[in-house]
Amino acid sequence: MAGQAPNQRHDEHRAAHDVSAASSGANPVSHEDAWDAEQEDKNIVPLTRAEAEKLFGPNVSRPSRVTPFRVVAAQMVLSLGATLLWWLFFKPPGAAALSAFLGGAICWVPSALFAARLKTLSGAATAMSWMVGEALKMGVTIAMFVGIAFRYHDVQWIPLLVTYLIALKTYWIALALR
Repeated sequence: MAGQAPNQRHDEHRAAHDVSAASSGANPVSHEDAWDAEQEDKNIVPLTRAEAEKLFGPNVSRPSRVTPFRVVAAQMVLSLGATLLWWLFFKPPGAAALSAFLGGAICWVPSALFAARLKTLSGAATAMSWMVGEALKMGVTIAMFVGIAFRYHDVQWIPLLVTYLIALKTYWIALALR
């Protein structure tokens, strides 16, 4: 047992404990239940404003200037900028620019729907409503990709995907500006 990995020894110890508890007729406690009980015993004290400012800096309590609608607006601006670049530098420009615009729209249309959903929920947002909103956003994104693939036969995938990725990276820019 001395040459075994710690996790393997822990698993063997837990298995031996469960077997001995089962043979004695006692109610075995699972590893997860024991961990939960251990976590409940610890007192969690939230940070005070002064402690948070000391730990994270003076801007910790400043509200974020980045809102979901600002992110959507930035996605639209980047999409239109990329569309303009595809129009200017790709020959023939028509199909490439339209594909680029559609690629950007695949990003900002679902984001706008999600932002509108957040606004209608206002203070009643729960984890489940966020999950439903994200599922809606992914479903609309997939539907738009599939719809464009089947309906628009002149699609040029490179401009579409590049513009989609540019607009998708707006979230990282928004996090950096926060």
